[in-house]
Amino acid sequence: MLEEGFSYDTETKAFAERLNGYAALVGCIALVGAYATTGQIIPGFV
Repeated sequence: MLEEGFSYDTETKAFAERLNGYAALVGCIALVGAYATTGQIIPGFV
Protein backbone atom coordinates (compact mmCIF):
# COMPACT_ATOMS: atom_id res chain seq x y z
CA MET A 1 0.00 0.00 0.00
CA LEU A 2 2.91 2.37 0.56
CA GLU A 3 4.16 4.26 -2.42
CA GLU A 4 7.79 4.09 -3.49
CA GLY A 5 8.28 7.82 -2.88
CA PHE A 6 7.21 7.49 0.74
CA SER A 7 10.46 6.01 2.04
CA TYR A 8 12.53 8.54 0.09
CA ASP A 9 10.41 11.37 1.49
CA THR A 10 10.82 10.01 5.01
CA GLU A 11 14.59 9.69 4.58
CA THR A 12 14.78 13.23 3.22
CA LYS A 13 12.84 14.61 6.19
CA ALA A 14 15.02 12.69 8.63
CA PHE A 15 18.14 14.13 6.97
CA ALA A 16 16.68 17.65 7.10
CA GLU A 17 15.85 17.29 10.79
CA ARG A 18 19.35 16.00 11.57
CA LEU A 19 20.92 18.89 9.64
CA ASN A 20 18.69 21.34 11.51
CA GLY A 21 19.82 19.82 14.80
CA TYR A 22 23.47 20.20 13.86
CA ALA A 23 22.88 23.84 12.90
CA ALA A 24 21.18 24.47 16.25
CA LEU A 25 24.13 22.93 18.11
CA VAL A 26 26.59 25.11 16.21
CA GLY A 27 24.47 28.16 17.07
CA CYS A 28 24.44 27.26 20.76
CA ILE A 29 28.21 26.79 20.78
CA ALA A 30 28.63 30.16 19.04
CA LEU A 31 26.35 31.75 21.64
CA VAL A 32 28.39 30.35 24.52
CA GLY A 33 31.64 31.38 22.83
CA ALA A 34 30.42 34.93 22.23
CA TYR A 35 29.22 35.22 25.82
CA ALA A 36 32.49 33.84 27.18
CA THR A 37 34.63 36.26 25.19
CA THR A 38 32.53 39.44 25.35
CA GLY A 39 30.15 39.01 28.29
CA GLN A 40 27.21 39.83 26.02
CA ILE A 41 24.75 37.37 24.54
CA ILE A 42 24.57 39.32 21.27
CA PRO A 43 27.74 41.39 20.89
CA GLY A 44 27.00 44.89 19.63
CA PHE A 45 23.53 45.24 21.20
CA VAL A 46 23.11 47.17 24.46
